[in-house]
Amino acid sequence: MAFSLYDASVPSYLQTLGSVSGLLGKAEAFCAEHGIAPQDIIQARLAADMLPFAYQVKSTAVHSLGAIEGVRRGVFSPDMNPPPDSFAALKARITATQAALEAVDAAEVNAFMGRDMRFAFGDRQADFTAENFLLSFSLPNFYFHATTTYAILRWKGVPLGKRDYTGRLRLKK
Repeated sequence: MAFSLYDASVPSYLQTLGSVSGLLGKAEAFCAEHGIAPQDIIQARLAADMLPFAYQVKSTAVHSLGAIEGVRRGVFSPDMNPPPDSFAALKARITATQAALEAVDAAEVNAFMGRDMRFAFGDRQADFTAENFLLSFSLPNFYFHATTTYAILRWKGVPLGKRDYTGRLRLKK
């Protein structure tokens, strides 16, 4: 069985977005159970110079579906819109991202191979092939933001374990 660009990207995005969705549910329940204002988590940062929890969650959508959309256009630029500001809006963003990724055709993603791709942010530009963009830029950024989402929740006291991060494994059928 050949291993494709689709296999290396979209199923991994979906697996981790499933866990991010679960993390959001646990965070919301934790706030309700402990009388914590949701904004105490939604705006939490691990360090003063890092962006908040809401941005980390939003960025999992940006570096998964947004990356696929960027390859379709031939250019990816970071989404500078403010992140959702409630658990409901964050969940909606992740749910919409999952639905759109589930509709992505494997043949389309595999046809991206060798296509020119540009990262553009202000005056900064970096040129890639589509596969190198997805595998060396998009996926590392995606996992960074998913991990930071998990780390902020652990730091805030939400009871989570490794399985909460890994999500549903893709076991042999």
